[in-house]
Amino acid sequence: MNKISLLIMLFVMQVGAQTPTLAIADSLYAVGNYSEAILQLDSIQEKSDVVQLRLAKLYVASGNLDSAIKSYKRILQDHPNKLLSAMEYGEVLVKAGELNAADSLFSLLAIKYPENAGFQFQQAIIKEKKRDSTHIGFLERTIEIDPSHQQALYKLAKNALSRRNFSVSEKLSLQGLQVNPNNASLLSILAQTYFNENSYVLAIPPLEKLLALGQGNEFVHSKLGFCYYHQNNFKDAIIQYESALSYEDRNSDTHYNLGKLYARTGDLKKSETHLLMSLLIKKQPVDAEFLSLALTYKLQEDYEKAFQYFNSALEENPENERALYERAIAADNYFKDKKAVLNYYQSYLGKYSKKGNESLIYLVEIRIKDIKEELHLNGE
Repeated sequence: MNKISLLIMLFVMQVGAQTPTLAIADSLYAVGNYSEAILQLDSIQEKSDVVQLRLAKLYVASGNLDSAIKSYKRILQDHPNKLLSAMEYGEVLVKAGELNAADSLFSLLAIKYPENAGFQFQQAIIKEKKRDSTHIGFLERTIEIDPSHQQALYKLAKNALSRRNFSVSEKLSLQGLQVNPNNASLLSILAQTYFNENSYVLAIPPLEKLLALGQGNEFVHSKLGFCYYHQNNFKDAIIQYESALSYEDRNSDTHYNLGKLYARTGDLKKSETHLLMSLLIKKQPVDAEFLSLALTYKLQEDYEKAFQYFNSALEENPENERALYERAIAADNYFKDKKAVLNYYQSYLGKYSKKGNESLIYLVEIRIKDIKEELHLNGE
């Protein structure tokens, strides 16, 4: 037997011995038993590149990044041109927080493979982690090479949205969604872009798509509820706000909007419940909530409670013109003493006769005139 034949035979015997062990290790890996899989591979005396690579991935899966880095180093020392291993090595360096080493590696790879968008993106991730503003330039180069790169498009669109550059965030989101219409991250950016532009009709489709994809959360439901509200679709708006409460039931804005919606649909008891909840939760001036609650009681013709909450609104914000006007209306319907009622109307007129709402001023002036004539006829 010559030397070449002997070497081939030894190689075959070695591979044959490794194959059952690799199969066992793969089975253990599949069920998440990483430590046992590592022990199986460690038992192999002469570790092939395949074994070294399996070990490296197992170390990553088990969180032993130091050992994973050592394994990748051994692989690349023997095979420096293994591109996939080099990429995985760089990603492990990033996970381990060795950002400078990862940056150097991906910089070299980007020089060697200038048309590889992934290397530009990895540099962007590293620069971002290092709080280096140049990461935006690397993201832009990523989509120059690969205009459909989903992660880079998302990060650039998100950055544009944060700077309120809505035309750019819309363009980049749509660019990515043309390739992957179900990208939830880009759908969210697109919806937020339209919402912040007050383009509520345009915001509805991406928000509805997120729900269809099972990506519902408090943010999506509440924003969709707000959009429906602005389209006068009160029924669907209520459904969305109620869904938002299933994620966070102590959001005062959600209760407040539900209170207004139920009032619009005529369910005054539910309106009252949600407005009261909004008041209980909120820890800042709540004149708007008091005003809405008072108006709900007004619709129920419970003028005593309406008067009480109009007063509460004015205590929170003495400059609330509507509350001052409505308090006079409630007093007019509740108090028998028309002289006292007159004082409330005059209180409004004294403050807003020169700067208030013209329609309200006109109504108050007419009512003051009527009350004075009524008092005169009664000899008061």
